[in-house]
Amino acid sequence: MPPPGPAPAGPEIIGHRGAPRAYRENTLASFREAVALGADAIELDVHVTRDGAVVVHHDPVPRARATDEALGGRPFGELTLAQVRTFMLDGGLAIPTLAEVLAEVDGHAFVYVEVKGQHAEQAVAELLGPEVGWSAVHAFDHRIVARVRALVPRLRGGVLLESYLIDTPSAMRAAGALDLWQRWEFIDEPLVREVHDAGGRVIAWTVNDVAAAERLAGMGVDGICTDLPGALGPALRRRT
Repeated sequence: MPPPGPAPAGPEIIGHRGAPRAYRENTLASFREAVALGADAIELDVHVTRDGAVVVHHDPVPRARATDEALGGRPFGELTLAQVRTFMLDGGLAIPTLAEVLAEVDGHAFVYVEVKGQHAEQAVAELLGPEVGWSAVHAFDHRIVARVRALVPRLRGGVLLESYLIDTPSAMRAAGALDLWQRWEFIDEPLVREVHDAGGRVIAWTVNDVAAAERLAGMGVDGICTDLPGALGPALRRRT
């Protein structure tokens, strides 16, 4: 892994599932493109297979063509990795594993892992533990974040929200999280200030409008997750 580069000027630009406007989301091609476009980080979703492999996909059931019709409609938790390999995404792309994504990125960008599947904590912790310097975990189920961090205490954690809590720092502390992943429409300056005062960071999702991204940057958000890393990154850095 190369040494970490300088901190980005302005908010960290995070490719939401890679660069999904160029390639199918959550694929190696999409992540590769996001890094090539200058994203500081990528964000992805994971589930775990019946035999314990961590696969990168948003939905709990493969949103892909099943070459074996008997496997169609079955969730990842009922499939082995070998069976997942038989599914084909648009353009002949495959559903990657988290191990393959980490090998592809190899420290050239930060990797934020959203755990969606149940019972994935141990497998995710084993993969991210060696890459703790350039990876983190987050989830809507804040208990997952706490459980993964109990296994890898040095791993950065984040809580996902799409509502405005009365006491956000308390929710972050309960999960052992330093990052607040907040739906961007629910971010304002008092929230950013409150999280910063508690020692945390605010990451806005999913922002695809340059003007909105500039407003958020003006509020002091620390990261912007976007489908358009190639557009928002240069725009915000010109602003900075």
